[in-house]
Amino acid sequence: MKPTGAAGTPDGRERTNRTEGLSDGVFAIAMTLLVLDLRVPSHQAGTLLASLLAQWPAYIAFLASFSYIAVVWTNHHATFRQIDAVDRVVSSANLGILLGTVLLPFPTAVLTDAFRSGSRVDEQTALVLYAAVAASMSAAWLVLFLFLERRSAVTSRATASASWKAQARRPIFGTAGYALGALAGVTLLPVVGLIAFVLVPLYYAATSEGLRAERRHRRSSARWRSADRPMVRRRREL
Repeated sequence: MKPTGAAGTPDGRERTNRTEGLSDGVFAIAMTLLVLDLRVPSHQAGTLLASLLAQWPAYIAFLASFSYIAVVWTNHHATFRQIDAVDRVVSSANLGILLGTVLLPFPTAVLTDAFRSGSRVDEQTALVLYAAVAASMSAAWLVLFLFLERRSAVTSRATASASWKAQARRPIFGTAGYALGALAGVTLLPVVGLIAFVLVPLYYAATSEGLRAERRHRRSSARWRSADRPMVRRRREL
């Protein structure tokens, strides 16, 4: 477990508490801002349902961004559980992740507005913008994982460098996914790129260390409860 009482380490590095607190606040605010672009559509009496359904690109864009930030928050929590201290490089990489996070509501709004306009050129431009911002978040994760692989001094001793190396593959695939999604949206149909932007967070979720750790914790708790039941039963019998 990470020490909680000290403000820093003997060599001047900070504990992770302040970094995690700042990050959690940024993630929460960014996720909340996404909903501001879901508006009540202008409509005539009796056409509300059709007007709501016509906004389907806004719902997909919201889902893509919300799920992306949600998975990033989950992975961030899992990653920083394995980091004992924060130095300049870790802090800079984390700020890169937060920069992409606070920017993401902007390309999400641009994407929604472009699909509302019906202009294919605008839709393609919005797809490229969204992919660039989303990929920048993945690139920041890549920097963080590669640094942690080489700097065992800031990480938990229980975490092998091979684990960080394996984690580094995920942002590479994610960046490629966003690039390919934008390319498909420009060369094929914009809606294909929009769907790809939903699939990339699903890939992150399926390979998320944070979600796997949560599942391991639940299985461990279930085994502990199962093992404890016979003891409780014997105590009651006594």
